Amino acid sequence: MRPALDALYRVSGLLSAFFLMMIGVTILAQIAGRLLHFTFDATEISGFCMAASTFLGLAYTFNAGAHIRVNLLVGKFPPQHRRRIEIWCCAIGGAAFVFFSVKAWEMAWESFLFGDTSPGLMAVPFWIPQIGMALGATIMAIGLVDQLIQTLGGKIPDFADAEAQAIGDELEAAAASMSESGMAEASAAIVPAKAATR
Repeated sequence: MRPALDALYRVSGLLSAFFLMMIGVTILAQIAGRLLHFTFDATEISGFCMAASTFLGLAYTFNAGAHIRVNLLVGKFPPQHRRRIEIWCCAIGGAAFVFFSVKAWEMAWESFLFGDTSPGLMAVPFWIPQIGMALGATIMAIGLVDQLIQTLGGKIPDFADAEAQAIGDELEAAAASMSESGMAEASAAIVPAKAATR
């Protein structure tokens, strides 16, 4: 089950990166259209790509510990209380995203049934971009429930583990930088001292 979930988050991240790239492609297509005298509405299409990229990237970045989390309050609690807060946060977040994803799929289905199209030049059927939002929200809901189950089972959730690893890497880099600058200062101080003794 774990490899399947990790693969799901990776595919979601790759799709997010693809739609992010497509924003640039649509803008280039509009520029080419102006030069070659054909109409292409990059504003509308790039907006749909941005929405898909944002929602499809949620679960991947969450599990990688890349979401912005305010740990100012949580960090002051002892580990057992911190675990309870993480359980509460995952439960509330999971419930919110389950509700949101159900409503997003309902909206996409209704847009499909009623034949809703965007008001721009391209008249894109609304259900197509709404699928990206609904799918991303569903994968994020799965990610939050996954982390909730891990936390309830006594494991360190992936996002917290990734955060701790990132902080550790930053501290190591800072320590290495400080030791290098300290050695440089020491050697700079030694050279004038040697010159003075001569």
